[in-house]
Amino acid sequence: MSHPCHVRHVVPVQYTFWCFRRSYSSRATARRHLISEGRTTEADDSPFPQLPRRSPFYFETGYSVFAKRPTRPFPPPFLSYPSGSFSDPLTTHNRPRYRHAKVDGELLRGITNGDDAVIIDGQNFLAVNDGVGAWAQKERGHAALWSRLIAHYWAAEAEKAFKAADSSRSLKLEDIDPVQYLDNAFKRTKDATNAGKENQIEGTTTVSAAILHHRSDNEPVLLATSLGDCAIMAVRPKTGDMLYKSKEDWHWFDCPRQLGTNSPDTPKENSFCDIVDLQEGDVVLCLSDGVTDNLWEEEITEWAVHAVKKWIAKEKEAEDGIVYVARTLMDAAKDIAFDPNAGSPYMSRAVDEGLAAEGGKLDDISVVVGVVRRHED
Repeated sequence: MSHPCHVRHVVPVQYTFWCFRRSYSSRATARRHLISEGRTTEADDSPFPQLPRRSPFYFETGYSVFAKRPTRPFPPPFLSYPSGSFSDPLTTHNRPRYRHAKVDGELLRGITNGDDAVIIDGQNFLAVNDGVGAWAQKERGHAALWSRLIAHYWAAEAEKAFKAADSSRSLKLEDIDPVQYLDNAFKRTKDATNAGKENQIEGTTTVSAAILHHRSDNEPVLLATSLGDCAIMAVRPKTGDMLYKSKEDWHWFDCPRQLGTNSPDTPKENSFCDIVDLQEGDVVLCLSDGVTDNLWEEEITEWAVHAVKKWIAKEKEAEDGIVYVARTLMDAAKDIAFDPNAGSPYMSRAVDEGLAAEGGKLDDISVVVGVVRRHED
């Protein structure tokens, strides 16, 4: 059978919808910013079910994220807040206000970063989705929820497919269909947000995910799937080469393809999937446009290779390993984002469009790193 990857579908550029753009300012203002980071490597580190170990390879994973502003609280029923009424029992007021968001009775996988969502809870599935923040201007708008739900369902669909495979054999590469998993996740997200109904929760998001598997000769392989302008990259630290970078896909400048309310884009028509051969020790990066709008591809590669080499050399500043690699990229992008005089890819593209823009672009910055490892047993 023909594999769903390697095929890219394009539809004519005729639209009747309002394409939400990212708000842009080259000047950083004083405000409280949110930074988070961490790692998930082995199955026992995650509160979620893991994909069966049918592959000799796994990702050692870490992330570092920066939010340009706090995330808009998730609405009920995804997050239920305690009552503020003093007529309620006193125990109500003793409950912490923070709740783990849930959908279908299950904890939402991943992490919300501003309007972004990242997934590192599996050993062979990584994802970064970038919700389009302009939806915050709409009463029922919630881009962060859309990006998080699609990430959650996408990971769940991939897990279900792996578990459904015959336990007596490894899942064949040609049986893996990330685009179909994304399409299922998109449909489930629309159902969860009551899309098409009066009280729907509106939003759109770009998406990207990396699945690590192997060929029949037990060599590692990456299935990289994307829609919009989040990036998936593969870097080989021992040679300093960038092996792969996913292609950005736009309707027009500053309006990437996106899944959600009023968008004509669909996973089946507009997402694409590439297959990339890897080696042990290769580094896979899932990045929001907060990174790629501020750092050139060559800079991302150089920063990643530099950080990995410091980690391997056991230098003190790199003692937290893969988290250091992720943080190095996040910090490099953040430095440019806050610099009104820096040259940036976003500025270059804006100038090409005849727009006045200077410096970096302040945005949510999400970095997920996966290093290809081989199971010892």
